[in-house]
Amino acid sequence: MVAVGDRAPDFTLPLAGGDAYNDLTEFQLSAALGDGPIVLAFYPAAFTSGCTEEMCAFRDAMAQFNELNATVYGISVDLPFAQNIWIQSESLNFPMLSDWDHEVINKYDVVQEDMYGMIEVAQRSIFILDSDGTVVYKWVRDSGNPEFEPFISELREEVATLTK
Repeated sequence: MVAVGDRAPDFTLPLAGGDAYNDLTEFQLSAALGDGPIVLAFYPAAFTSGCTEEMCAFRDAMAQFNELNATVYGISVDLPFAQNIWIQSESLNFPMLSDWDHEVINKYDVVQEDMYGMIEVAQRSIFILDSDGTVVYKWVRDSGNPEFEPFISELREEVATLTK
């Protein structure tokens, strides 16, 4: 299990940029380190109400994360083509990472095994990494969803402590 103080497990995933359904590039976490804090926002599934509400709260606060030189990535097991359409439909202003083979949700131990009693998805969770790739904040949902706007503001404050 990844804990605060641990080095974040490295991974390589398809990155959905959102400019077109096939806007895909390769993303490697270790290559993204060093440019500022990274927020990894694991969510169960695109196009669902809770995930849309959460990612739209990030969208609406993105300028505040940008001011801190922080990069936000959504991560789900959705295929990147679906993520691109979702980015477009919700005007999301940050990229999504497609953990289509479930490798990363297992590495980070954030597997929700029974969505709708049928499929394995990411458990809603947040990891904040410093520029060196150390996990400095971890939150994993253990009951209902938080109120997302205040929660995202709290995350922004966590990120701000890294830039002081």
